[in-house]
Amino acid sequence: MSTKQQTLKAPISFSGKGLHTGVKVTMTVNPAEPNTGILFRRTDIEGQPIIPALCDNVVDTSRGTTIEAGGHRVSTIEHIMSALWTLGVDNALIDINAPETPIMDGSAREYAEAITATGLVDQEAERTFYHVTEKMVYTIPEKGVAIILYPDDEFSVSVHVDYNSKVIGNQYATFNPGDDYANKISPCRTFVFLHELEPLLQRNLIKGGDLDNAIVVVENPIPDEQLAHLRKIFNKPDIEIKAGYMSNPDLRCSNELARHKLLDLLGDFALLGVRIKGRVWATRPGHFANTEFMKQLKHAIRKAGEKPRFTYDCRKPALFDINDIRRMLPHRPPFLLVDRIFYCDETDVAGIKNVTMNEPFFVGHFPEEPVMPGVLIVEAMAQCSGILVLNSVEDPENYSTYFMKIDGVKFKRKVVPGDTLQFEIHLLEPIRRGVAVVEGKAFVGETLACEAVMMAQVVKNKNKK
Repeated sequence: MSTKQQTLKAPISFSGKGLHTGVKVTMTVNPAEPNTGILFRRTDIEGQPIIPALCDNVVDTSRGTTIEAGGHRVSTIEHIMSALWTLGVDNALIDINAPETPIMDGSAREYAEAITATGLVDQEAERTFYHVTEKMVYTIPEKGVAIILYPDDEFSVSVHVDYNSKVIGNQYATFNPGDDYANKISPCRTFVFLHELEPLLQRNLIKGGDLDNAIVVVENPIPDEQLAHLRKIFNKPDIEIKAGYMSNPDLRCSNELARHKLLDLLGDFALLGVRIKGRVWATRPGHFANTEFMKQLKHAIRKAGEKPRFTYDCRKPALFDINDIRRMLPHRPPFLLVDRIFYCDETDVAGIKNVTMNEPFFVGHFPEEPVMPGVLIVEAMAQCSGILVLNSVEDPENYSTYFMKIDGVKFKRKVVPGDTLQFEIHLLEPIRRGVAVVEGKAFVGETLACEAVMMAQVVKNKNKK
């Protein structure tokens, strides 16, 4: 798999009906900038709200995966997510004019065919991977559900389904590095047991469901009157039961149902937003278990992200010392709050500030209990951000950076005299029109002291031509 992020070479469009709403849907998957992720844009709503395809936004998994942001939803996203993510699309903006994706033939085959035919293009940004370092387990014992994630150098999945069904039996499916997703997994259709149909209809669901986009499993013989009722519901007078399945063409493979569960799992795991290097073993997986496990995994990643990514060694020469910093930033004591930069590239910068009792703010904050003001910690992170941005400018001394917005500020511990603050700043998206959006973190040792997302604008100083 490429280490570079990828997007589509050109937009691709799909039309069909929603499985549960039955409404006609047009959905266009557009290429997107690096670090965008996969976003849905509801073009049928005023303002065209955007809903990021992330596990934190999952609000319903009863018969598919539904995401919501700002009070707006998109449902049954698992098939398009499975095809995009597994075939290598990291960034896409999906325009959709309805609250549900089109069900197509109940599989991801048309999605995969279109993505493969259109092709992908490498982008400048690197992919983000989560390397599994220890076994992780999610279970729902009363339902026989288990998902286990093991450390591995590559991503692979094994799925086992057993519903105590004499029709389905035990089925297994695997997806390994190098497997052809488009041919092996994407054609496998969704399925439902006959005894589940009436409750779904009573809940006003599967309005777009028919025997052309779902496999119906029939466990037991059904009376003639029930068969007549089903013929009326589906408007198909020739419905028959064949080998435990209702009027479907031959299964596309002997383990099609297990492969479809694997297809769904791949789509739900894509909602983590980063690619996994690990081995998955799943027994009776479903949308609820898949997405809950991703939420747990994302929490674990966040906790791991609360430790510094860069190691500061005071014995090594500074990348930028205080004199370099003074040349790059307009700030001066007592408001210059960065002492040294020890790492800097196109997207990240790391620096330090040694906090001493000589800081002027300790005179009043607080005389008997000296604590560094939180606003100055944020300011110090912003100054590091300025170095990250201005390092790419030929004459940084002629520019200044100004706050436009600060979001998600959290303070985790006090900063006191004697502490060494380590700042780590990450550029969240490419700089456009002089506007930079960064994530900043400040650590004392391995403990996170402060974090924030900041937006700033780079402006040329008025007295410079």
